[in-house]
Amino acid sequence: MSDAKPIIDRDKFEIFAAGLDHPECCAFSREGTLWAGGEAGQIYRIDPKGTAEKIADLGGFVGGVAFSPTDELYACVPMHGVVHVSKNGKWHVVASEASGKKILTPNYGVFDRAGNYYVTDSGQWLKQNGSLIRITPDRKATIIAGPFGYANGLALSADERTLFMVESNTNRVFRFELNEEGSVAKQSVYGEDLGRLPDGLCLDADGNLYVSCYASDDIHRISPDGTKALFAYDHWAILLSRPTNMAFGGENFDQMYVANLGRMAITRATVGVRGQRLANQVGE
Repeated sequence: MSDAKPIIDRDKFEIFAAGLDHPECCAFSREGTLWAGGEAGQIYRIDPKGTAEKIADLGGFVGGVAFSPTDELYACVPMHGVVHVSKNGKWHVVASEASGKKILTPNYGVFDRAGNYYVTDSGQWLKQNGSLIRITPDRKATIIAGPFGYANGLALSADERTLFMVESNTNRVFRFELNEEGSVAKQSVYGEDLGRLPDGLCLDADGNLYVSCYASDDIHRISPDGTKALFAYDHWAILLSRPTNMAFGGENFDQMYVANLGRMAITRATVGVRGQRLANQVGE
């Protein structure tokens, strides 16, 4: 860890929801309720006071959760594939293959406003067989880029022309320019040397990209001009403990919520900037 001073002090973070089973993911529904996944397949609904209720049991580790433009919940579950979860707890598999190949390790997904779902398949560690997948509203799953190392978190720009993706094993983030139909027009490296084992991404309303790093218990920020900065760091790994996915929420949409795979909690901090609204939140 460098001697750089973080933009946000660790003491700004607080525990929002405790007693979760090593959550890796979190996402807000349209009305502002936080949902999260657990290590044994739990899907949690968390009220504004931080009280969690188990809604479903998917039987295996939940990597990422996301809401569609119609506020339907989808989860990445390596045991099954990409799964749709109804708010009454019923669930079914949406996709287990892409371009005729088995999805090995579905990890994280993000929707555009048209209902296309971009999903990473991490592949196998150090096997260089990860990929980026696009699932259309008619549930056709196609590999649109790859192979990669351990493909992981995603974030989609507000104009939906740029997609960012973590490659965890190389500590870097890719940038994809998208064609109007959602295919990749151009691929480049957007950021490198981002802590140890970056995992999750999110964007704020000004286009700054936040990168949570699992193995270094920190969050980095990349500004639109490419400038990197240490955003937050927890030397003791208590409030940021193996941080994975992040989500913006709160009354003013200026609170960052962080899933901590190393502990049993989701933490949050008021960060002084508003988050970028996702496909299910546009128009609020």
